[in-house]
This record gives sequence, C-alpha cells and structure tokens, in this order.
Amino acid sequence: MSPTREQKRGEQRERILEAARGLFAARGLDAVTMAEVAAQAGVARATVFNYFPSKHALVEAMTETVFGYFRALIEAVLADEKTSTPTLVRALFSHMGGGIEHYHRFYRGIFREIVRIQVGLDEGGAAHRARGAAIGRLEEFLARGQRRGELRRESSPGDLARAFDSLSNGTVIHWLYDDDASSLRDRMERAAEIFLGPVVSAEADLGEPVPEFEPLPFDPAAGAEPVEPD
Repeated sequence: MSPTREQKRGEQRERILEAARGLFAARGLDAVTMAEVAAQAGVARATVFNYFPSKHALVEAMTETVFGYFRALIEAVLADEKTSTPTLVRALFSHMGGGIEHYHRFYRGIFREIVRIQVGLDEGGAAHRARGAAIGRLEEFLARGQRRGELRRESSPGDLARAFDSLSNGTVIHWLYDDDASSLRDRMERAAEIFLGPVVSAEADLGEPVPEFEPLPFDPAAGAEPVEPD
C-alpha cells in the first residue's frame, strides 16, 4: 500500500471514530446504529464495516484510544525529572478528573467497556493490550518514586499500580453513575490523597504546586460534545 493511500485510510478511520464519539456521547452507545455513524462520517455503511466489523469493534477501538491517552499521561510524568512523585500523582488524578468531567457523556458509555476489560471479560484484544502497556508504565513511574525515596517500599510497584488503577477508576465509575452534581476533579483530588496517605515517605516534598500537563498529541474524546459548566 502506498504511503498516500495508507494515510488516506488512516484519516478515514479516524473520521469514523470521531463521528461515532460524537453520536455515542449525545445519545448513548445502544441508541446509535452503524448506518448513522457512516452518515455522520460521510462514508458508506460498508466502509465503516471495512474498518470495524461490529459496533463492539468500534467501541474497543475507542477504548484502546482512552488507554493510549492514559499511557501518554504516564509518559509525561516520567519525562518530568524535577517534580516530586506525590505531586505528579496528584496531577494525574486531577487531570483525569477534569477531562472526564468535561466529556462525561462520552466517557459514561466507554467506561462500561473499560470495566469489562478490567475484570477480564475482554482479554486478548487491542484495548486489553493497551491497558497492559499503560499499567506497565505506571509501575515504572511508581518504582521511580520508591527509588527516589518519595514513596515507601513496603508495597511492590505492581501492587501500587493496581491500587492506583482501582481507586482512580472506581472514583470515576461512581461519579459517572451516581446522581450527584459534585465535581469529578474534586473527587479525584481527594482520591489522590487517599492513595498517597499510606505510601508517601517522610522525605517527600508535599508543598509543590501541582503542574498542568502540556497538550497531548491526541484526545480520546475528539468529536464528543463537551459539557459546558453551569
């Protein structure tokens, strides 16, 4: 396949994903048909099926992108050699909370798929592999914090990564499905303190301002309608 044709296929695939994100965010996964996705993307229905044989495959591709975005966040904190690990943990929780809150209609549907992967109902797919890669980098980030003396060593990096994953995703899921108007960013910032409480060492610097992440090269919610603040 020529580079030009491959680029065109990549752009067409992303256009389909963007159309689906917007429709799923507006109406929910179950209410949207593949024909509607095709119409929104400006392609034939058969073209959508060429890329995604089923709606499940389409949702899995979106879920893979969400995990890829999370991994990119971890790469960003690993690239920061100056800020302390506890401060970077706070930044991760806060950034995730703010992004999901801004696009909660999109994430409300996608998190059903994320939960399926977390509990092992969907193993072996691209999204499952993307999640594994992200958790692996999270372990490396937390292990670095232990080597620096900023996190206690009683727990393994793997146990810390699983605790981080469970607490952050559990907080998101409760917020998405609770009838509660509170801010997810606020909830996530409180969850970060719960995670850090037992594991921060006495030597860690806890007085730093929490940094903002630079814009990442892609957004898993691209095409979804943001929720305007009241």
